[in-house]
Amino acid sequence: MRLGLLLIPTDPWHRAVARAREIEDMGFDHLWTYDHLSWRRFRDQPWFGATTWLAGIAASTSRIRLGTMVTSPNFRDPVVLAKEAMTLDHISAGRLTLGVGAGGIGFDATVLGQPVLSPAQRVDRLTDFLQVLDGLLTQPTFSAQNAHYSVVEARMLPGCVQQPRLPLAIAAGGPRTMRLAATYGDAWVTDAHQGSPGELEAAMTAQLRMLDRACDLTGRQVDTRIMLVANSFGRPLADLDDFTRFYDWCEALGFTDLVLHDPRPDDPIWDDDPRVVEQIAARYLA
Repeated sequence: MRLGLLLIPTDPWHRAVARAREIEDMGFDHLWTYDHLSWRRFRDQPWFGATTWLAGIAASTSRIRLGTMVTSPNFRDPVVLAKEAMTLDHISAGRLTLGVGAGGIGFDATVLGQPVLSPAQRVDRLTDFLQVLDGLLTQPTFSAQNAHYSVVEARMLPGCVQQPRLPLAIAAGGPRTMRLAATYGDAWVTDAHQGSPGELEAAMTAQLRMLDRACDLTGRQVDTRIMLVANSFGRPLADLDDFTRFYDWCEALGFTDLVLHDPRPDDPIWDDDPRVVEQIAARYLA
């Protein structure tokens, strides 16, 4: 399996760049950040914009893939997002993966004064969002009209470095979003919630089967299957042995990629020992 780390965009810039370079030097395959305007317990702390943050990281690294975990229509317009993503694909020399999801009900869901949408309404919006985003990223000129978005002759020149477009990683957990992942996704993203090992295994097995059924219906295969690792399943970053058990379990299920939160000693949830990340790199990435 490929391994990546998620850095939240909160640190002073020199520290963020230094850590990104360390992660690349350790051999990790990809580096991600959350795309929010503010987020949970960090709402009243520094929080930088994801696309410009990633542009700086792209210019400061050379090999590691970069991505959003995940962008949503809560505050993103697909035309502006597509232009920024295409630009990031050039800045990174074709290293960008755009993670996209339906969006939640947190701060970003109301920051523009919009009403909070139901889960079904958010999936309706994501359906229209992905139709437009896919068209924009694959065509030099694109127009569309659907229930949520109107696009009139948007220019997307010179187009993506990666062809036919940069990859989309679709976050999905239910039948409708799985169908979207199978329709538009080059990768699928899910996350390991808190729960017992048995509950987590049942949930992940059900999701993987759901994705396989969606791929059968669309006639497309989504071979890249990404697990975002939270502090669940016995806290897999507590030590190297715990991580090894989690790694083996995910590999047996059929995941191709794991994304770990980079430990933060000052945070009550991600306060694992940073040396475990170095040990993981030495065992799996050397």
